[in-house]
Amino acid sequence: MRAYRLDRPGRPDGLVLHHGEPADPGPTEVLVRVHAAALNRRDALILSGRYPLPARPGVIALSDGAGEVVAVGAQVTRFRVGDRVTGSYFPRWTAGRLRPDLADQLGCTVDGLLTEYAVLDEQALAAVPAHLAWTEAAALSCAGVAAWRALTGGGPLIPGSTVLTLGSGDVSLCAVQFAKAHGCRVLAVSGSAAGAERLTALGADHVLDRRRTPEWSAEVRRLTDGAGADLVVETHGPATIDQSVRAAALYGQIVLLWVVSDEPAALRITDEAYAGSLATIRREFVGSRTDLETMLRAVGQHGLRPAVGREFGFDEVPDAYRHFLARESVGKVVIRVAG
Repeated sequence: MRAYRLDRPGRPDGLVLHHGEPADPGPTEVLVRVHAAALNRRDALILSGRYPLPARPGVIALSDGAGEVVAVGAQVTRFRVGDRVTGSYFPRWTAGRLRPDLADQLGCTVDGLLTEYAVLDEQALAAVPAHLAWTEAAALSCAGVAAWRALTGGGPLIPGSTVLTLGSGDVSLCAVQFAKAHGCRVLAVSGSAAGAERLTALGADHVLDRRRTPEWSAEVRRLTDGAGADLVVETHGPATIDQSVRAAALYGQIVLLWVVSDEPAALRITDEAYAGSLATIRREFVGSRTDLETMLRAVGQHGLRPAVGREFGFDEVPDAYRHFLARESVGKVVIRVAG
């Protein structure tokens, strides 16, 4: 068995390929042959040492991955050999609210899925829809759940609502797809031609160019006849929060999803922006296994496919990290582990 462990944080070459034998699953555990794994922004932060949750030394990297069950423990009831599964970002958070004692994360405090074989408790896994390719199935457990929670964590999303997304990152791309599946109108802000093209292809009704219109909140107001966006998926703050408040409807929601800014910055909202607003600002951070399962059911029902930008082989992991850090493509950066 081959697995990449974060032995030397700070640079992609610090992910070192280790060899060994797959562990036997315990009574409630499942052995998964991993077919694909995917990168998220948090993986870049873990590599650089800037992630809020300290990584365990030598941890197997990446929270996102999907594969096939090849062995199960004697007490396992949720899965059987041959099932297609993905891991839950928080392997011990199954439902309800996140508590400090449930904060372990794959690829950070516990071994992740950048490995040919992974042993996980059956409660840390979810079944993936049959229509997804392995590279697609591996791309949803972080960004997909974060986008799903952004849209649904504050209550039911009403068809006909206006959703505003920022940028063409993985969460924003998923949010566009989920919002359209809910029957919503989607406005998107983008700073690149490639991002605008992908957002449009996924169903965004209007893509605003922030380079031409840096005060894009006024354009959101114009496109909504002055009403503003019912829900803003805020992934680019803190710098964009004032514009997001100005773009939000009177009783809109602004969902904060960023983790760490590229540079230290305060969250600042001007008196002018907030004076005429009754918007609610809430925070989301990925979600539980139940959220993952709910999102995956929606993906299956609507036949959705996450946007994959670039694929790498298992021997190209440092190159995959460099590509991701350079932000050279739009869509998920995925690593083919098996095959």
